[in-house]
Amino acid sequence: MQITNRSTRILQPTKPWFVYLSLFVALLLDYIPTGEMSSVLPDWVALVLAFWCIREPLYISMGMGFVLGLLVDVGSGGPMAQHALAYVVLAFMANSLARRVMWFPALLQALHVLPMLLIAQALMVGVRILAGEEFPGWQYFLSSATGVALWLPLTYLLLLPQFQPVDRDENRPI
Repeated sequence: MQITNRSTRILQPTKPWFVYLSLFVALLLDYIPTGEMSSVLPDWVALVLAFWCIREPLYISMGMGFVLGLLVDVGSGGPMAQHALAYVVLAFMANSLARRVMWFPALLQALHVLPMLLIAQALMVGVRILAGEEFPGWQYFLSSATGVALWLPLTYLLLLPQFQPVDRDENRPI
């Protein structure tokens, strides 16, 4: 007998306004100046973008990644299009692997998301180096590990509105 920790609840359809609201909140979180803590804190937009590209590939795609990347570039004041390029590649990878990743529980999904976040960060570092900046150091990549550590709570937080029942019928087993 195999014991799993998967929920047997049926999720309601995702509301597009909630997807866009969560991406907007992630954008606002990325705009908060963090100073030296920025190497430890995750890239919120990349994390939420990867989540929604995996969960809802019809709502969020590479075009949204490009727009969000430009907005993060404008807000961060770094080289233009570094985040846009990284988020487009991240959205492509997440959309491409969405069906595979959804077969796994949230903890194993996080292991699939780690290389995606690392590749996105490597692209950002590459653009910065091409723009003439110095290598930020290996601690720059710690934010991917932090993002993966936050994948499970983020999954439950972003799926919370879908868990609420519309009308509870005591005569139906579902």
